[in-house]
Amino acid sequence: MENHALIVGATGIAGSNLAEHLLEQGGWTISGLSRSESPLAGVRTLKCDLTDAQSVSRALEGVHPTHVFITAWSRQETEDENCKVNGGIVRNVLDALRGRGLRHVALVTGTKHYLGPFESYAKVAPETPFREEQARLPNQNFYYVQEDEIFSAAAREGFTWSVHRPHTLIGYAVGNAMNMAATLGIYASICKETGMPFSFPGSPEQWQAATDVTDARILARQLAWAATTPEAADLAFNIVNGDIFRWKWLWPRIAAYFGIEAAPYSGATEPLESKMADAGPIWERIVARHDLKAIPLSRVASFWHTDADLGRQVETFNDMARSRKLGFLDYQDTTESFTDAFDRLRADRIIP
Repeated sequence: MENHALIVGATGIAGSNLAEHLLEQGGWTISGLSRSESPLAGVRTLKCDLTDAQSVSRALEGVHPTHVFITAWSRQETEDENCKVNGGIVRNVLDALRGRGLRHVALVTGTKHYLGPFESYAKVAPETPFREEQARLPNQNFYYVQEDEIFSAAAREGFTWSVHRPHTLIGYAVGNAMNMAATLGIYASICKETGMPFSFPGSPEQWQAATDVTDARILARQLAWAATTPEAADLAFNIVNGDIFRWKWLWPRIAAYFGIEAAPYSGATEPLESKMADAGPIWERIVARHDLKAIPLSRVASFWHTDADLGRQVETFNDMARSRKLGFLDYQDTTESFTDAFDRLRADRIIP
């Protein structure tokens, strides 16, 4: 039987990379649930408002996926609202698909499972490396609410599930709320254009500490693997590249890609959100001078999210033993995660 994937959030960084991987793999019919049209030939876009149950139900009328991959979320002002809205997204999709023979549902969450929500992010962290069997934190967390929605629906409908917890996602996407590669690429381009020092904006702890990231392509491969591997059923998995690095090592390598020098680290956090607050007109000049696509700075860079990742004051890296024991042995070089994303952003005329 051919697999039919429904990707919820098909135009985001996780969803679009998953769609590309499934198309390359073959043997998949792919539908994408999102507000905007997928640019990928081979993906049927079903447009809807994920927060509106009726809109989701109309979009999914007559659709019979075998596998659902939930990669979307909507940022709200408080974690209470995050829980209501993002738990609702999962519930809306699974309610609309009741009784249609789903075989597997995969949910993409992240390392905030271990670090807590934005309101109390990384204030208290468990010992590293983070392991999937660690207990939930006592905080409200919309990831937990989304998981519980899936557990409840799985008990009712009889499908298997998997949860995937990437660290900082690196990859190609435009207009994504959590795209560090595009954010750092734009920051470096502005520094190169203006002569501004390319200084690390994060905390001393992040400059020095061991950490890891997740290439969106390795996340896509793990999603497809777990959805089609019986031994991986009903488990949560960390997913990172497989190497550990320190930002003091990686920062000069990112600078070298753009042909600039990495400034000496000041020893203090210098958030990009404030540093780049007035950079809109500078970016418009860069776009015009290099004949780039006229995409507003606020759509291609997510300074706030990169600040949250690089401003942490705790060490953060993840254990991958659970999926490795079950046969998922993929590895991704982290420097290449960034440079490959930069290459593609350049090829598509997003950055100079």
